Amino acid sequence: MAYRFVHTADLHLDSPLRSLALRNAELADLVSDASRQALVAIVDLCLEEQVDALVIAGDLYDGDQTSMKTARFLASQLERLHRAAISVFKIRGNHDAMSKIAKELVMPDTLKIFGGHAEIVEATKGNLSVAIHGLSFAKPQAPDSLLPKFKPPVTGAINIGIMHTSLAGSAGHDVYAPCNVLDLHASGFDYWALGHLHQRSQHPGRATVIMPGMPQGRDINESGVKTVSLVTVADDRTVTVEERLTSVAQFERVDVDLTGVNDWRDAAMAIEAALTAQRDRTASPHLVARLRLSGRTQLAWQLRRDIDVMQAEAEQRGDRIGRTWIEKLELAFEAPLPLSDASAADPVVELGALMRDEVIARSGFRDDIREVVRDLLAELPPESRAFAGLDEAGFERFIDSLLTDGAEDIAARMKAADRAES
Repeated sequence: MAYRFVHTADLHLDSPLRSLALRNAELADLVSDASRQALVAIVDLCLEEQVDALVIAGDLYDGDQTSMKTARFLASQLERLHRAAISVFKIRGNHDAMSKIAKELVMPDTLKIFGGHAEIVEATKGNLSVAIHGLSFAKPQAPDSLLPKFKPPVTGAINIGIMHTSLAGSAGHDVYAPCNVLDLHASGFDYWALGHLHQRSQHPGRATVIMPGMPQGRDINESGVKTVSLVTVADDRTVTVEERLTSVAQFERVDVDLTGVNDWRDAAMAIEAALTAQRDRTASPHLVARLRLSGRTQLAWQLRRDIDVMQAEAEQRGDRIGRTWIEKLELAFEAPLPLSDASAADPVVELGALMRDEVIARSGFRDDIREVVRDLLAELPPESRAFAGLDEAGFERFIDSLLTDGAEDIAARMKAADRAES
């Protein structure tokens, strides 16, 4: 008789909205509630598949929050599992270690929260013996590997380890309880249920090592379909892993090339076509799109000036498609064509060229902007800094785009004012 469980991590319940672009109240409500709905989907999956356990590998909560609404919601979902005799095995990650609710909730006895010292819970299913090993973060910081603290595998049992770890490190994630994947394979365990990194990954080897990623993205930097693992351990001890969809809202970047499109209506139709194509490819119930308008078009000036109008146009098209939301519009148009004799005398065009070629190229000006951006980043939590690049080269590219876009925006608005007066 097989032993089956669902493995998830990093729900980050009560995570604040991380995108300032979510100014649409309905969209904000959708995104803010999506992580809770993902948990409902996970519980539904456990019940439908009649699994033996739900494994949560850390960061069920988002941090030092005190929402009793979340407490009641979580208790109701755990009660659904309790009534079905489904065990829940949970460890605390770096965010859980800060949570006050984690210490206040009264949970059903089918929930096992592993503490700061390694523990083993043993179970049987038919002829299978199962040993679940867990170890929580005692505090938010965990600079050293937790692997040496785990107890040895139980002889004759299927050994499942639950650990919150950054592995060897990943861009956009701070280092927590780092460990080597080769050491996990050499540990004698059959399955490692990991958490912390928000992108799904599987690491082939002697053991089955799964980082499930988060079951629901929170912003455009956590784009793509999100899933959990449905794990089956057969009587012959073979391990099978299936991905199951859990994300309610799926963030995606959508590119729209407007090269040669010089009519506003045609641009709106191109946006609708791109959104429709992405909607057809989107597995989750809702698509949350960041539109990137690019190419070389005579509409570049107007779109820079009236980007809010095009955003409203795009939102209307999204409503028409259904369950399609616009998170933000980005403009990435190609540099304008070389100045013609007619345009060379245009003072606004000349000023735009001067800003691009002279002002923003000055090292002192660029250094000032770098300092402003670095000060801003220092005020943000680590997981919210990816927009400015994941390394030094990415940071410099971000500064380039910031300066170039700023110059183009100023020129576009001056051009619009010039036309209005003439």
